[in-house]
Amino acid sequence: MIYDKARELAKMIAESDEYKDYKSKKDIAMENETTKQLISEYHKLQYEAQANMISGKTDNDLLEKLQKIGEVLQFNKDAAEFLMSEYKINVMLGDIYKILADAVDIKLDGV
Repeated sequence: MIYDKARELAKMIAESDEYKDYKSKKDIAMENETTKQLISEYHKLQYEAQANMISGKTDNDLLEKLQKIGEVLQFNKDAAEFLMSEYKINVMLGDIYKILADAVDIKLDGV
């Protein structure tokens, strides 16, 4: 029963305007090989920066490189639109996870 509802929710997400916008913007951004590579590098650097933050490390070179690639992507309309739609879908998924966590009294802030 619960898994059926999870599948139903997954289907609703896949049919949502947010996901359709994300998919469309992603397809457009990934058509250009340079843009695709820059976005891939940006995501990789984001992941590394988050891992460093969790472990308490600071890598200024990494943060500078992340910022520079972010600035380049900002001036690329397709990349900027994709990253914004990616952010929106991630916010939606985070909100859904928070709703589920709250329902079973799991604290996301560790308290």
